[in-house]
Amino acid sequence: MSKKKSRPIVAVVGRPNVGKSTLFNALAGENIAIVKDTPGVTRDRIYADCAWLNHEFTLIDTGGIEPDSKDVILSQMREQAQLAIDMADVILFMTDVKTGMMDADGKVADMLRRAHKPVILVVNKVDRFDVMTPDVYEFYNLGIGDPFPVSSANRLGIGDLLDEVVKHFPEPKETEEEDTRVRIAIVGKPNVGKSSIINRLIGENRVIVSDIAGTTRDAIDTAVMHGGQEYIFIDTAGLRRKNKIREELERYMIVRTVGAVERADITVLVIDAKEGVSEQDAKIAGIAHDRGKAVIIAVNKWDLIEKDNHTVGEFTEKIRRTLSFLSYAEILFISAETGQRLGRLYDLIDTVSANQNLRIQTGVLNEIITEAVVMQQPPSDKGRMLKIYYATQVGVKPPTFVMFCNDKELFHFSYQRYLENQLRATFGFKGTPLKIIVRERGENGAGRD
Repeated sequence: MSKKKSRPIVAVVGRPNVGKSTLFNALAGENIAIVKDTPGVTRDRIYADCAWLNHEFTLIDTGGIEPDSKDVILSQMREQAQLAIDMADVILFMTDVKTGMMDADGKVADMLRRAHKPVILVVNKVDRFDVMTPDVYEFYNLGIGDPFPVSSANRLGIGDLLDEVVKHFPEPKETEEEDTRVRIAIVGKPNVGKSSIINRLIGENRVIVSDIAGTTRDAIDTAVMHGGQEYIFIDTAGLRRKNKIREELERYMIVRTVGAVERADITVLVIDAKEGVSEQDAKIAGIAHDRGKAVIIAVNKWDLIEKDNHTVGEFTEKIRRTLSFLSYAEILFISAETGQRLGRLYDLIDTVSANQNLRIQTGVLNEIITEAVVMQQPPSDKGRMLKIYYATQVGVKPPTFVMFCNDKELFHFSYQRYLENQLRATFGFKGTPLKIIVRERGENGAGRD
């Protein structure tokens, strides 16, 4: 089975108020970023998964870059943008035709040249190509290449821009396709002990420290031999130590997590036992869940908790309640400080990896679905009942099933969840999400009635 390649990352950068968030929303297809006319309003960088001509990619919106600003927020935003630039495969450099080329644009262009990444110059707010094209030519002076005129607000020029973007996506390498080593991203809030866990797991077995595909993304990949098997750990603690103020910036943490989770098979979410499950933990968990990654929840610093017979059960219940969408995740209570139960993490990784690669024979799968339908009648509406003709597994990581039915509208989410629970009851699938795709066929269509 060839390895599913990670999505390329496209970062939108530029000085404040050139319309980055409007472009982001046009590409993402929904109003995710806050759009206002005040410079510096997009303080949080926001990400979205996009697709164009069969190319999937992750789009990152950044705060505006004010190259010389001494303002603390703006300087933090500049550092945020630099991180996005470091992570990106392609950079969209946005300017504004209505203000014309400004000194700040030249300084951003200098910053981008140093990145040695593909940069596409976007001139925004070109609402009438016939009238405003001469004004676009001024931006050739930035020395970044051909300017692409667009109107983000009116969705003009977006297709040509995306055609250019996908030309720059890196080709998957043969070695990358054949690499079957399990990739594990260790993620979590700052200061929960991610690096300590990695150091404990690695011990003296550090084999390789390398960047994948020649990028300078903000993570260290380390290959480790354990029990005769090689594992790749992706450490979001990163190559460069950050000062405390920046380390605590939530938006910074979120985007680093996106980059790491994207390239991983399994996500180990580290939670601080003393603090319990936080909103930040839920956001990080959501990133892994949305991308269909297997999840192990590692509750660290467990040695610091006063315990009785009920402590593990109560803590587990709190995790299940707060992270209800991760009902399939495995939970492990550990201490990076003492090494308590860390050895079990390798066993869990092996189990979860096997589960996310598990394939069910079509005949067996359909027997289970048929039994489930007998036990609980499918939904009906106005005398018409849901019929499931046939089911088959079409993929792994995560296990993905297509179910053919007579009417998609009748296939309610609650019944999908019921069938998923029946599959889990039969086959386990611990640690991995399941994906169910519903397809419609007419009463006389192929498949069985």
